[in-house]
Parts: sequence; C-alpha cells; structure tokens
Amino acid sequence: MYNTDLPSRAELPSGKKLLLSTLLAIIVAVVLLVTVVLPAEYGIDPTRVGRVLGLTQMGEIKMALAREAEQDRANTAQTTPQPAKNAPNAAADPAQPTTADKSAARTDEMTVTLKPGEAAEIKLEMKNGAKVRYEWITSGGAVNFDTHGDNPQTKYHGYGKGQQTERDAGELVAAFDGSHGWYWRNRSGGEVTITLKTNGDYAGIKRVV
Repeated sequence: MYNTDLPSRAELPSGKKLLLSTLLAIIVAVVLLVTVVLPAEYGIDPTRVGRVLGLTQMGEIKMALAREAEQDRANTAQTTPQPAKNAPNAAADPAQPTTADKSAARTDEMTVTLKPGEAAEIKLEMKNGAKVRYEWITSGGAVNFDTHGDNPQTKYHGYGKGQQTERDAGELVAAFDGSHGWYWRNRSGGEVTITLKTNGDYAGIKRVV
C-alpha cells in the first residue's frame, strides 16, 4: 500500500485545464437544455433544432393538453354541485343501496359528440385501488385525450395522454379515492362521436364537462 507511486505535480491537471473542463461541461448542459429539454417538455424551441428532431411537437402537445384540462377542471369546480347534498336522502331510506353496494361490478356505456374545438370529460367515482376495464372509440375523426384523476387533496394525477387518437382501451386502477376518467378535445374540422364502455368497481359515472 505504501509502495504505490503518487502522481507527480506535472502529471496532475492544471487549474486552467480544470476550469476549461468545467466550462465545457456547463456549455454541453446548456446546449442540451435548449435543444432537447425545453422543446420536449415545454414546447420552447429557440434554436429550431427541437422541431427538426420532433421534440417541439411533443412538448406543445403536453402543454396544450395540460392547459385545456386545467381550464376545464376550473370551470367544472365552479359549476358542478356538491354530491354531499344527496347524502341525507340516501341515509334516510334503508332500501337505497349503499356506496359500497353500488361500486361492485358495474357496466356502463356513454356517447358524446364533439363539435370542432369542443371538449368533454367523463369521470368515474372510484375508491383507492379500485379497477375498471375501459374502451373508447371515435367515429368521424381523432381526438386529443388526457386520462387522469383528482379529488379535493389532489388536483391532478395523470394516467396517460395522447394526440389525434381514435381508440384507447385498458385497465384504470384508482390511485386514491376520488374522480377518475377521460378528457377529450376535438381538434378536427368536423364532428366526432366518442363511445365509452366501462366495466368494474366504481360507484357512479357522469359527464362533468
């Protein structure tokens, strides 16, 4: 251990070389930020390199869907009545099924038609860990979509999103107690009809936008 040769002072990198290496690393990081990260995440592309690589379009989709979903959630919060007002009626009538009874193995089918530029959102009332099999398909064109959930404590929890999509299917597993579902926006030039089929563990389904 003590026989190991130590590097001589001449073999050590000089302060100038260390400074140049640091500056080079900073320059590379800035270039990656401007040409890759900003276009892909936020649609900001000052160099136009991101658009050539297809990254800017990806970022623009993310930002547009996030803005649209946030705007519609804000509008829904102002207009949607509180479900708690119906609780006394359900408790007063023992013949009414409880929330737990309603949430077991349910099947629904809903259809919405969107004009150009119009949006719609359908939500399921689900408990934490509840599972729902779903499929939606469009007629007349493709739509942008955002699958997400929310509750009073969590304003947004994303499950997936896409652009110019005609069909999606799978299993939705609730990350918490609350509303979970789909937001669609018609960016085509004609009317688009969306048919949603759901089957699983949820208490209710409704269109909120």
